[in-house]
Amino acid sequence: MVQIRAEEPDDVAAVHAVNVAAFESDAEARLVDALRAANALTLSLVAEHGGEVVGHIAFSPVTVTSSEKSFDGVGLAPMAVHPDRQRTGIGGEVIEEGLSRLRAANQPFCVVLGHPEYYPRHGFQRAITFDIRWEKGGTEDLFFIQELVPGGLNGVSGTAKYRPEFEKL
Repeated sequence: MVQIRAEEPDDVAAVHAVNVAAFESDAEARLVDALRAANALTLSLVAEHGGEVVGHIAFSPVTVTSSEKSFDGVGLAPMAVHPDRQRTGIGGEVIEEGLSRLRAANQPFCVVLGHPEYYPRHGFQRAITFDIRWEKGGTEDLFFIQELVPGGLNGVSGTAKYRPEFEKL
């Protein structure tokens, strides 16, 4: 059985290794390390099985800015599952646990840039529906948002910007 829990200091190397294994490069692993070093991880969870970290999910601050206002929320990135454990439901479990914890912390919304068939299964909707775009543009089919608390998206529209650590990817 997989246990999902908050990342602890002893997990840093294992989190790095899972992110390296799950992606084509070490960019996501370096991103997590940079967010951690900047004290910019709103939430970082690990999935553990048999004492081994087999999955990881990170959430960090995101700002949606319009010409009139700015709105603070969180972004999901990255989410990684060790290749040996992919397609077993671990990714969905860490997403759901992370979103649950963010709701409990009264985070208003969460954005994610990701697979158009995967994230809607977890309650995400196309952000363009809310007149919200990713700062890089051209990603309307891949950029999603989820309201986490009632009214969390009231009046929110504009351009979503991730932390500066994402620029180094």
